[in-house]
Amino acid sequence: MDKFEGLDEAFETVSEIVPAEVEEPKAKKPPIKKEENDDVGKDYEYARANLYQLVDKGQEAINGALDLAMSSDHPRAYEVAGQLIKHVGDVADKLMALQKDTKSVREDKQKGPTNVTNALFVGSTADLQKMLKDAKKKADK
Repeated sequence: MDKFEGLDEAFETVSEIVPAEVEEPKAKKPPIKKEENDDVGKDYEYARANLYQLVDKGQEAINGALDLAMSSDHPRAYEVAGQLIKHVGDVADKLMALQKDTKSVREDKQKGPTNVTNALFVGSTADLQKMLKDAKKKADK
C-alpha cells in the first residue's frame, strides 16, 4: 500500500500521478574561470564542445570501420580505419593545443606595461624632497 493513501480524503483534494521528466545527462566539463563578457571563455567552451563531439563521432566511426574491416578482410577497409584513428588522435591533440592557446591568451591579457617612460609624481614639493632625501640615504648605506 502507498504511504500517501488517504491524504486526498483527509485534505479533501484530488491528486493525479504525473510522470517525472527525465533529462539526458550532459557531458561533464571541468569548470573554467569565467569573467563577465569573456569572449575568450565563450569561444573556448564552444571549440571544446565541438572537439569533444568530433572525438565521440570519430570513435563511433572507428568502431564501425573496424567491424567492417574484420568482416570483409579487405585491405582498403583497414586503411580507412587507420586513417580514422589518426584523425581522432589529431583532434585530441587539437584539444590539448586549445588548452595551451587559451591559457596563453589569458596570460597576455593580464600582463601590464613593462616599461614606464613617463612617470608622474603626484604630491607636494615637500613630499618630493622628503622622498629624494630618503632615497639618497638608502643609496649611501
